[in-house]
Amino acid sequence: MKPLTILFAAGLAAAPVLALADNPVPAAAAAAPIVVSGTVADDASKAFLLARLRAVYGNERVVDQLAVGRVSAPPNWNEHVARLIGPNLKLVTRGQLQVDGNSVSLRGDVASEAQKQQIAGELAMNLDASYTVNNGLRVAASEQGMLDAALADRIIEFESGKATLADSGKAILDQMSSVLLGLKDKKVEVIGHTDNAGSRAGNLSLSQARAEAVKAYVVGRGVKAEMVSVSGEGPDRPVADNRTPEGRARNRRIEFKVVQ
Repeated sequence: MKPLTILFAAGLAAAPVLALADNPVPAAAAAAPIVVSGTVADDASKAFLLARLRAVYGNERVVDQLAVGRVSAPPNWNEHVARLIGPNLKLVTRGQLQVDGNSVSLRGDVASEAQKQQIAGELAMNLDASYTVNNGLRVAASEQGMLDAALADRIIEFESGKATLADSGKAILDQMSSVLLGLKDKKVEVIGHTDNAGSRAGNLSLSQARAEAVKAYVVGRGVKAEMVSVSGEGPDRPVADNRTPEGRARNRRIEFKVVQ
């Protein structure tokens, strides 16, 4: 597990610092410990923040390495920091939350853009106008991103005018099959596309047949048939200019789309 570090640094020349780390542990462990380190102003501040952390992460996960020292902080710093430690914070991985005086910076990975906005909005809502928030959260690689990266804009080729895969197309699908197997129970749609040469009806039929051929191939490589649907859109969704040979070649393509 990649460390999740949360760093709180409040104050003036000598600032209280609170750092949390989601430490790597053996696979047999139920959950990684949250190691809390740094320096706070007094025992009451320490107890207050530890209580909040334990309420969110659980008593067993919080490992106390906090120190008490001579530090100075903005008014009501403990209360503001405590409001930042909420359940949504557990959605962030491989990142850091830092509070430096009245400046809050959050970075790390989340699963979706909606989570990113939800977490950032909650942080802003829990702070008064004297605080500024820098949202550096990133949306982690999605299943769709994994498929797009595996295909990498390559064309899955067929024999001319047929739904028979060329050897080069099979080689690409061998790689795509490995990615599809890694998606577990996600359903994927295979979509066939053509250029605009010939009749639309003929191209719709050809694109459907090619999508079916792709499904049959990946199923033969171990992908569950029920997890793959197919459709043919013929020439209706070009991505390049059909007036050029290069454009028509790009439009004759197979698309993989995560649908669940």
